[in-house]
Parts: sequence; C-alpha cells; structure tokens
Amino acid sequence: MGSILGEFEQLVLLALLRLGADAYGVTVQEEIERRSGRAVSAGTVYRALLRLESKAMVESWEGEPTPERGGRRKRHYRVLPEGRRTVVDSLAVLGRMAEGLEDLPSLPLGPQGTEA
Repeated sequence: MGSILGEFEQLVLLALLRLGADAYGVTVQEEIERRSGRAVSAGTVYRALLRLESKAMVESWEGEPTPERGGRRKRHYRVLPEGRRTVVDSLAVLGRMAEGLEDLPSLPLGPQGTEA
C-alpha cells in the first residue's frame, strides 16, 4: 500500500471526486459539510489540499476570472491517479476493518454505521 491518508484527507479526496470539474476550495468545503454533517473551516480544507498536492495526489490550476467574484480567479483541483489509487486502497482497508462489527452486541451500529 502507498501513502497513508488521514480521515480529513479522505473526505477531501472523495469530495473532489464527486465534484469533478466544479471542484475548488469553497465547493469542497460545502460538499464535506453537506455529506458529513460537520462544520469545516476553509483553512482546514486548503491545508489538506496543499498536503495532497505535495503528495502528488491532487493538482491545481487557476481558472479564468469570473464576473461574480469581481474578476478574481478560482483555484480548481482534481485528483491524480495516485490520489485515486490511495483513496480506493484506504476505503478498502476501512471496509475490511469494519467487517463483522454490525454483529457485535456491545457495538450496536445503525444503518449508516453510527451508534444506534
């Protein structure tokens, strides 16, 4: 297995994969908040994006200026093959670790893997 991902890095990569061409800092933040149900700061998202870029899992580029942002450019992000491989591996490990836990009487799990 390649690089190890932290939980938040996994969330960022998954958000990038879901968003595709619409992935930039604010949309990544909104996607994580919408799907995870937890508040996330923009700074936390951008630090994770920089870490993932330094690990060659993500690349970024500046888009064209947009009128609704007063001519400011957005920095767009996309997942590179290494990032895709790493997140797939990471999810597989989590799946293997979770196998059978739904049957443990001392750990009642609900339908979403949350405590019932």
